[in-house]
Amino acid sequence: MTDASLAIVFAVFIWWFSTGLVLLLDNLPRGTFRWSLVLSSVLAVAALAGLAGTVSQTSPAAAYCAFTCALLIWGWHELSFLTGWITGPRKLASPPGVAGWPRLRQALAAILWHEIGLLAAGAVIVAITWGQPNQVGTWTFLVLWVMRASAKINLFLGVRNLSEEFLPPHLAYLQSFFRRRPINLLFPVSVTVATVALTLLVMRAIDPSVAPGEAVGLALVATMLALGILEHWLLVLPIPSTALWRWAIRGRRGSSSGPEPGASRVRLPVEPALDAPRPPFH
Repeated sequence: MTDASLAIVFAVFIWWFSTGLVLLLDNLPRGTFRWSLVLSSVLAVAALAGLAGTVSQTSPAAAYCAFTCALLIWGWHELSFLTGWITGPRKLASPPGVAGWPRLRQALAAILWHEIGLLAAGAVIVAITWGQPNQVGTWTFLVLWVMRASAKINLFLGVRNLSEEFLPPHLAYLQSFFRRRPINLLFPVSVTVATVALTLLVMRAIDPSVAPGEAVGLALVATMLALGILEHWLLVLPIPSTALWRWAIRGRRGSSSGPEPGASRVRLPVEPALDAPRPPFH
């Protein structure tokens, strides 16, 4: 197996496993959240130290280390969000009938602290790696942030598959900011731009003049971008995106007995044209 092939396999596995692990931890009783966050915080701090220790190294091992460190930092943010620890100042669903800028402001308020935290973490990573030869950690975090932001906007504008199963009961109110539509105008732009960027990364990675460490780093980052594109397509294709992580969300709290006490059921805004013909991309 070539270095690039091994990097692709590693990236796919760690993407699948780390996503499932975060979902699994979030599926445990809420009393365990504190310990999960403590452990995740320790790993995130260690990841920052790992990034600092490899910024001047350009070997394949350093590329793997920087890549893994970026994922650990990203995983901390995902876990802090899904456990409800860092979300936003708004904890309520959007009232029926709210649209346009008011709905957008409410949606931003629901995730504001989480987004600020991601920007702060990204700034720290950029500061650690600034001017250094090993930029794998920075590029990995950037790809994760851009693709996740794009996915959130597409969910807000409307897609076929909302993957509500990934949201725990205490975040059920976020479903009110999703919209179910066959597709939206942003989706083809998101996928096209990401695909062009992926093509450029792959072309650079397979260039014979590229050093082994850089080639591995490019393969790792390109794989994460490809997986982000796949996640986008799962938003609109008639394929259940939860199948890959069924082991992590099986038996989720409240999945069979209704929402947790005090939580309200959320009705998702559904475009009527799902049941009637409409112009493409309308």
